[in-house]
Amino acid sequence: MAKKSREQARKIRHKRVRRKLHGTTERPRLNIYRSAKNIVAQVIDDVNGVTIAHASSLDNTLRGEMSDKNKTEQAKAVGAAVAQRAIDAGISEVVFDRGGYRYQGRIRALADAAREAGLKL
Repeated sequence: MAKKSREQARKIRHKRVRRKLHGTTERPRLNIYRSAKNIVAQVIDDVNGVTIAHASSLDNTLRGEMSDKNKTEQAKAVGAAVAQRAIDAGISEVVFDRGGYRYQGRIRALADAAREAGLKL
Protein backbone atom coordinates (compact mmCIF):
# COMPACT_ATOMS: atom_id res chain seq x y z
CA MET A 1 0.00 0.00 0.00
CA ALA A 2 1.39 3.40 -0.99
CA LYS A 3 2.07 6.06 1.61
CA LYS A 4 -0.56 8.80 1.81
CA SER A 5 0.44 12.37 1.25
CA ARG A 6 -0.11 14.94 3.97
CA GLU A 7 -3.06 16.45 2.06
CA GLN A 8 -4.69 13.04 1.56
CA ALA A 9 -4.36 12.31 5.28
CA ARG A 10 -5.91 15.71 6.09
CA LYS A 11 -8.86 14.99 3.81
CA ILE A 12 -9.44 11.63 5.52
CA ARG A 13 -9.39 13.34 8.95
CA HIS A 14 -11.75 16.03 7.68
CA LYS A 15 -14.26 13.45 6.40
CA ARG A 16 -14.13 11.66 9.74
CA VAL A 17 -14.83 14.89 11.64
CA ARG A 18 -17.59 15.96 9.22
CA ARG A 19 -19.53 12.73 9.84
CA LYS A 20 -20.23 13.96 13.35
CA LEU A 21 -20.27 17.74 12.85
CA HIS A 22 -23.12 19.58 11.11
CA GLY A 23 -24.09 23.23 11.03
CA THR A 24 -27.71 24.17 11.57
CA THR A 25 -29.62 27.35 10.83
CA GLU A 26 -29.37 28.41 14.50
CA ARG A 27 -25.74 27.32 14.90
CA PRO A 28 -23.92 27.18 11.55
CA ARG A 29 -20.48 25.71 10.93
CA LEU A 30 -17.31 27.85 10.86
CA ASN A 31 -15.19 26.08 8.24
CA ILE A 32 -11.46 26.75 7.82
CA TYR A 33 -9.24 26.13 4.80
CA ARG A 34 -5.53 26.77 5.05
CA SER A 35 -3.06 26.76 2.19
CA ALA A 36 0.65 27.46 2.28
CA LYS A 37 0.12 31.19 1.71
CA ASN A 38 -3.52 31.99 2.53
CA ILE A 39 -6.34 31.16 4.92
CA VAL A 40 -10.10 31.14 4.28
CA ALA A 41 -12.96 31.03 6.78
CA GLN A 42 -16.66 30.50 5.98
CA VAL A 43 -19.78 30.33 8.13
CA ILE A 44 -22.01 27.71 6.48
CA ASP A 45 -25.62 26.68 7.11
CA ASP A 46 -25.55 22.99 6.16
CA VAL A 47 -29.35 22.58 6.36
CA ASN A 48 -29.99 25.11 3.58
CA GLY A 49 -26.59 24.74 1.90
CA VAL A 50 -25.84 28.47 2.16
CA THR A 51 -22.67 30.38 3.03
CA ILE A 52 -23.67 33.09 5.51
CA ALA A 53 -20.32 34.86 5.97
CA HIS A 54 -16.91 34.59 4.37
CA ALA A 55 -13.47 36.09 4.96
CA SER A 56 -10.11 35.36 3.41
CA SER A 57 -6.59 36.67 3.38
CA LEU A 58 -7.28 37.34 -0.31
CA ASP A 59 -10.31 39.62 0.33
CA ASN A 60 -10.02 43.03 -1.26
CA THR A 61 -11.21 44.67 1.98
CA LEU A 62 -8.48 42.93 4.03
CA ARG A 63 -5.72 42.76 1.44
CA GLY A 64 -4.29 46.21 2.12
CA GLU A 65 -3.59 45.44 5.76
CA MET A 66 -2.23 41.94 5.01
CA SER A 67 0.93 42.99 3.18
CA ASP A 68 3.01 43.79 6.25
CA LYS A 69 1.75 40.93 8.49
CA ASN A 70 3.00 37.40 8.96
CA LYS A 71 0.65 34.45 8.35
CA THR A 72 -0.47 34.13 11.98
CA GLU A 73 -1.38 37.81 12.14
CA GLN A 74 -3.24 37.43 8.84
CA ALA A 75 -5.21 34.52 10.35
CA LYS A 76 -6.15 36.73 13.31
CA ALA A 77 -7.41 39.44 10.96
CA VAL A 78 -9.44 36.89 8.96
CA GLY A 79 -10.92 35.46 12.18
CA ALA A 80 -11.99 38.89 13.40
CA ALA A 81 -13.45 39.75 9.98
CA VAL A 82 -15.47 36.54 9.61
CA ALA A 83 -16.76 36.92 13.18
CA GLN A 84 -17.88 40.49 12.53
CA ARG A 85 -19.59 39.51 9.27
CA ALA A 86 -21.35 36.60 10.98
CA ILE A 87 -22.54 38.84 13.83
CA ASP A 88 -23.79 41.37 11.26
CA ALA A 89 -25.75 38.51 9.64
CA GLY A 90 -27.35 37.67 13.01
CA ILE A 91 -25.18 34.68 13.98
CA SER A 92 -23.67 34.62 17.47
CA GLU A 93 -22.86 30.90 17.93
CA VAL A 94 -21.11 28.54 15.52
CA VAL A 95 -19.75 25.00 15.42
CA PHE A 96 -16.00 25.07 14.79
CA ASP A 97 -14.82 22.87 11.90
CA ARG A 98 -11.03 22.92 11.84
CA GLY A 99 -10.98 21.14 8.47
CA GLY A 100 -8.74 18.27 9.53
CA TYR A 101 -5.93 20.63 10.54
CA ARG A 102 -4.30 20.53 13.96
CA TYR A 103 -5.62 23.09 16.42
CA GLN A 104 -2.42 25.09 16.63
CA GLY A 105 -0.72 27.98 14.88
CA ARG A 106 -2.88 29.78 12.33
CA ILE A 107 -5.99 27.69 13.03
CA ARG A 108 -5.86 28.52 16.74
CA ALA A 109 -5.10 32.19 16.03
CA LEU A 110 -8.15 32.43 13.77
CA ALA A 111 -10.40 30.75 16.36
CA ASP A 112 -9.13 32.95 19.19
CA ALA A 113 -9.63 36.12 17.14
CA ALA A 114 -13.19 35.04 16.26
CA ARG A 115 -13.91 34.48 19.97
CA GLU A 116 -12.46 37.88 20.88
CA ALA A 117 -14.64 39.52 18.22
CA GLY A 118 -17.75 38.11 19.93
CA LEU A 119 -18.43 34.82 18.16
CA LYS A 120 -19.16 31.88 20.45
CA LEU A 121 -17.42 28.68 19.30
